[in-house]
Amino acid sequence: MLKVAKLLHARGFHVTFVLTEFNYARLLRSRGTAAFTACPGFDFAAVPDGLPPSDPDATQDIPALCRSTMTTCLPHLSAILNRLNNPASGVPPVTCVLCDGIMSWAYEAAKEIGVPCAALWTASACGFMAYNHYKQLVEDGLVPLKDEAQLMDGYLNTVVDGVPGLCNGFQLRDFPSFIRTTDRDDIMLNFLIRESARLTLPDAVIINTFDDLEKPALDAMQAILPPVYTLGPLLLHVRRSRPPSRAAVFSRRGARRRS
Repeated sequence: MLKVAKLLHARGFHVTFVLTEFNYARLLRSRGTAAFTACPGFDFAAVPDGLPPSDPDATQDIPALCRSTMTTCLPHLSAILNRLNNPASGVPPVTCVLCDGIMSWAYEAAKEIGVPCAALWTASACGFMAYNHYKQLVEDGLVPLKDEAQLMDGYLNTVVDGVPGLCNGFQLRDFPSFIRTTDRDDIMLNFLIRESARLTLPDAVIINTFDDLEKPALDAMQAILPPVYTLGPLLLHVRRSRPPSRAAVFSRRGARRRS
């Protein structure tokens, strides 16, 4: 998400990057206040995630976080967008919301203020098609597992043909591992069924991959989602968008002089 925000900022967008309060505090402790003030036109804001306090230097409980953000964050994001759209805010009005593809509550916030919303799917295209097939695995009775013995007895070698965009011979073990549960009410299983289905709702989907790497999976995404734009590899794009540092410039000049 931060790499995409940097690319947009480098092309003239004013960016407000919204974190949870937990992650905002971690960044503050790690980088200090300069992390939030050093770059004109790139601001940070924070929303509560609804979880009780936890170890500030350890990853939060991810299933609890996924469940909590679905019911907690929307009104707080809406308040930020309304504040930014106030003429007294001193920043340009919001023209688009870009959200993580598993933070689909943000689509509603964009709709409330009448601007388009794009979702960044941060995993791969084949990963999305696998997540999107979770619901079918449940309907076919392949998931959840009947008991934990199926983790070790060869059951995960079961071939699941007909997954759009994925090769024949795809096995249960090849799916992202949230299917390896015996609980139909497992939070992550149901969260990913929900969020992959809701990726049909934004105005556009962008993804950190490129066509030559994942064309069959991308074609399958295009068939069921809003327009899908490949934006990868983000790491290289961000590197290329940075102005050269003074040290690098001096190094090149020195090399020319030596030549």
